[in-house]
Amino acid sequence: MKDVINYIKKNGIGSFKENVKLSCNTTYKVGGVASLFVWPKNVDKLILLLKKLKKDGISYKVLGNGSNVIFSDKNYDGVIIKLDLFDDVKINDTVITAGAGVSLVKLSYKAQKEGLTGLEFASGIPASVGGAVFMNAGAYKSDMGYIISQIKVLTPDLKVKTLYNKDLKYKYRTSFLKDNPEYICLCATIVLRHGDKALIKELMETRRQKRLMTQPLEFPSAGSVFRNPSDDFAGRLIEECNLKGYRIGGAKVSEKHANFIVNDNKASAKDVKDLIDYVHDKVKKEKNVDLKIEQEFVNWE
Repeated sequence: MKDVINYIKKNGIGSFKENVKLSCNTTYKVGGVASLFVWPKNVDKLILLLKKLKKDGISYKVLGNGSNVIFSDKNYDGVIIKLDLFDDVKINDTVITAGAGVSLVKLSYKAQKEGLTGLEFASGIPASVGGAVFMNAGAYKSDMGYIISQIKVLTPDLKVKTLYNKDLKYKYRTSFLKDNPEYICLCATIVLRHGDKALIKELMETRRQKRLMTQPLEFPSAGSVFRNPSDDFAGRLIEECNLKGYRIGGAKVSEKHANFIVNDNKASAKDVKDLIDYVHDKVKKEKNVDLKIEQEFVNWE
C-alpha cells in the first residue's frame, strides 16, 4: 500500500490510516483488519483515488456506518473508503439535500427541529445517508424510497450523474444501487412535508422508548437480520422454531427480539455468519420459508 499512500499524500486526497480494525467500524463489532482506510476530502479527490485503485487493480469498499455489513475475520487486503466528509446539509423549505456521509439519525432530528415530517421512521436507524439510500433502509412501513427525489452518484466510469427516484428501482430493502454496487452515492435530495414540531418529536420519542423495550440495543448487532416475508414477520417464525437464546460461540439470537442476532461475548465474524445460516436453514426446514438476509457479507471468498 506504500504506493497508494504516496499517491494520497502527493495528490492531497485526504486523511488515511493503515491497518484499521474493522471490528471498530461495524455495528456487529466483528471483522479482520483492513490494510488502509481513506477519507477523501471531496468528489474530485474521490475520483482521483478511484482512478489509482482501478488502475492498480486494488480492491476497495465504500463503507458508511457499518450497520448492515459483516466483514469476515480475515484481513481485508484493500482500501476502505469513508465518505464522512461528504457531510453538507442544505434545507430549502421541504427539500433537504444531504451528503452521503451524514448520519441518518442526526438528519431525522434536524428535520424534526425544522418542523418537517416524513423522516421519523429513520430516527433509530444507525446508518449514513449513503448507506440508507443504498439498501433502502426503512421502518414503520416507510423507507427511503418514499422520500428520495433524486441522488447524485459516481458511475463505474467515474462520471457524476443524477439518478431520479424512478431510476433507483426501490423495493423492500433493495435498490438499483444494491444491485449495482459500483455506483457510489454522493448525496441525496429528500422531499418531506411541513408538520407540527411537537407532534413529530412526540412520535420519535414514543418509538425510541418502544425500541428500548423491544430491541436488544445494549448489545452490538446490525438490527433486523432477515427481511420480513410478505404478510408475516421473520421474528415470529424464528421464535416459533424455539431459537430465542440459541447461540454459536459469542453470537446469540436475542431473547428480546428473535430477528436480532447479537454479539454478547466477543463473537467472531464466523460465529455471527454461522448463526445466521443456522437460523435461516432451521426456519426453511420447519416453516418452509426462505428468509432473505438483510446484511451484506464482505471478504468471505
